[in-house]
Amino acid sequence: MAFSNAYLLSPSSLYKLNPVLFSARRRSVALSRFHLRILKPRFVAVAASENGVFTSPEVAKSFDFTSEERIYNWWDSQGYFKPNLDKGSEPFVVTMPPPNVTGSLHMGHAMFVTLEDIMIRYNRMKGRPTLWLPGTDHAGIATQLVVERMLASEGIKRVDLGREEFTKRVWEWKEKYGGTITNQIRRLSASCDWTREHFTLDEQLSQAIIEAFIKLHEKGLIYQGSYMVNWSPNLQTAVSDLEVEYSEEPGTLYHIKYRVAGGSRSDFLTIATTRPETLFGDTAVAVNPEDERYAKYIGKSAIVPMTFGRHVPIIADKYVDKNFGTGVLKISPGHDHNDYLLARKLGLPILNVMNKDGTLNKVAGLYSGLDRFEARKKLWSELEETGLAVKKEAHTSRVPRSQRGGEIIEPLVSKQWFVTMDPLAEKALEAVRKGELTIMPERFKKIYNHWLSNIKDWCISRQLWWGHRIPVWYIVGKDCEEDYIVARSNDEALIKAQEKYGKNVEIYQDPDVLDTWFSSSLWPFSTLGWPDVSAEDLRRFYPTSVLETG
Repeated sequence: MAFSNAYLLSPSSLYKLNPVLFSARRRSVALSRFHLRILKPRFVAVAASENGVFTSPEVAKSFDFTSEERIYNWWDSQGYFKPNLDKGSEPFVVTMPPPNVTGSLHMGHAMFVTLEDIMIRYNRMKGRPTLWLPGTDHAGIATQLVVERMLASEGIKRVDLGREEFTKRVWEWKEKYGGTITNQIRRLSASCDWTREHFTLDEQLSQAIIEAFIKLHEKGLIYQGSYMVNWSPNLQTAVSDLEVEYSEEPGTLYHIKYRVAGGSRSDFLTIATTRPETLFGDTAVAVNPEDERYAKYIGKSAIVPMTFGRHVPIIADKYVDKNFGTGVLKISPGHDHNDYLLARKLGLPILNVMNKDGTLNKVAGLYSGLDRFEARKKLWSELEETGLAVKKEAHTSRVPRSQRGGEIIEPLVSKQWFVTMDPLAEKALEAVRKGELTIMPERFKKIYNHWLSNIKDWCISRQLWWGHRIPVWYIVGKDCEEDYIVARSNDEALIKAQEKYGKNVEIYQDPDVLDTWFSSSLWPFSTLGWPDVSAEDLRRFYPTSVLETG
């Protein structure tokens, strides 16, 4: 766009154009710095015109915000946000942490955009080749949830459509509504290079995700197995530890009698639990070995209430706090993270009593098919009738809720895909120790070190339809955990399977998708062309300079 009606500005007209910059207090300093530059025609300000960028300072009493968008679009159209590759100095690069494609602007977005834009504009004005790379992630859970709710308003269920048609509907939603957050970021005047904008389901980024999975699997860092995960009954998927939010909520502590097998009616242990419906999954009752109250019962068996006389061992372990509650702990390894770890240490069996929709399964006997909360009420009522209910009292608990849906999360043993984190975390810790990575402010180094030093293996599989499909194929008629093929495509998987199992082999792909953060974790280099190590942007702009994050 060319300037029209350009004219040189006098000091008085400069003051009218920007009274803050050219206030009486600052005018002399500002003019001494800028006057010579302003005399050059290519730097002059312009009056308003029909096709101009700026509104007239002669007319406007205050800043005219309606001009922002026109000014911004002009900056963008002139290529001012692209890195100036003619500069020979070291580039300054920030890849924008990709907001959810479902998102709308909030104060957190406004803060990170402002901070990053300050750094970008500062380095750009210093003359460095400067790249701020924008984009969005596909937000697997959030996006699927939004589209499912939209379909539900039309009386349609996801399963009625099938995977292919549902995915098509999500893409249609994305094309229609997915640009909201990026348009809002533009309205903040973020000086990103929009020509390099990416989406985590772009073809090139999708290839990067598959390549990363294959490389990590080849190194033995990705494995499949049945372990304890955070399960969302409404979403019907596992969720990350970081997608579970704990809140202090009022609840109830239920005190229940467990009779000692072979003893008199007065021989019983009282346990206290906030989730009595999980007692059907008890595989032991534990006390502290130094607790004299229960020493005589160690080695005997307890009868789990309402299970038609099922016996579990009474064991001793220092893990049990004798001063908390009754000092007796029911061990339900299939439904509690701590119980699960204790059961694995002691070699106790793991019993699951819950279906993935939050109802109790056949292990719960007469309670089978009941919703978890409905079963809790019915169970307590019948415990009272049989004299096994001692009391219930008000109790404040830390309740795990889904960050996306808000429902209460269930700890559940489920077959999933995991990334072994220890060796990866060690490299990240070492980078800080060696000074290759600097954390600012420095006090946050402790949080960084603590988090990575105590990290658990990462569950990366999600039982969703929207996202990057796990690049694993199974063999029809073979054990899924023992016989599978990791490949870049269905054709490659079939060739590998035929080489191993014969020409008549049949294969099918794992139905799960990868955690959205698996793809977002590759963002700093997948957006620059990786796994093509010869990509020009990757060679020029990687590694990046700053990661600004909350």
